[in-house]
Amino acid sequence: MTTKTKSATAATAKTAKTTKSTKTTKTAKTGKVAKAASTKVAKTSKVAKATKVAKTTKPAKTTKPAKTAKPAKSGGAASAVSASATKASAKKPSAKKISAASIGFVEVGAAAPDFSASDATGRTVSLASLRGKPFVLYFYPQDDTPGCTVEACAFRDLRPRFTKLGCPVLGVSPDSAESHRAFDAKFKLGLTLLADLPDAAGTPPIAARFGVWREKNMYGKKYMGIVRTTYVVDARGVVAARFDRVKVEGHADEVLAAVSALGG
Repeated sequence: MTTKTKSATAATAKTAKTTKSTKTTKTAKTGKVAKAASTKVAKTSKVAKATKVAKTTKPAKTTKPAKTAKPAKSGGAASAVSASATKASAKKPSAKKISAASIGFVEVGAAAPDFSASDATGRTVSLASLRGKPFVLYFYPQDDTPGCTVEACAFRDLRPRFTKLGCPVLGVSPDSAESHRAFDAKFKLGLTLLADLPDAAGTPPIAARFGVWREKNMYGKKYMGIVRTTYVVDARGVVAARFDRVKVEGHADEVLAAVSALGG
């Protein structure tokens, strides 16, 4: 082999070696880069995984407590009603005042209320003094007035028949004993008229007990007064008959019939 040929061969071998070395180095570098890239990918995956886990394990949001409803402003309609109801319930119940006007009539079959009053002569007449015999107790508004005069004169005219039945007739009004004397003398009544004098409150007590002191209305004006009423009381002191809102014409005859029905 010639020297020129050796040199060429050596040069070719060197070139091949260099080329191989270069390729090897390049390959190594490429592998290193690839490894680095792989490492980067791995790190990226790891970070991504960690991020995903972090996102997954993120604590749930706490539920905010419900807002407490604000109390209604005072002064409103509901508040006013509530306040009124509270105020009403706080009031203590007061005792009901019973007036004479609220007392009802004495019912038939009930015992006659006790009473005591002076007649025109000043003699005291009471329920106890009349026990054992029937009697008529007629209430009228006022002495010597038209209706009361007609009623009194009718009882006067029938007085003998009531006397025969052993039944005294007693008229009762808020007039004084003096007024009764004058009324009796003027019309020669011969009846027992009781003075049911009003108390400090202006209420005649006997009329109130028998439920005949009531509110009246005349021409739109209201006032308290006697409601014309007649009771027939038997010998036991029990109400045997009652005549309400009496019309004076023929009334004395009705009462006589009721007394006659009592028998002996």
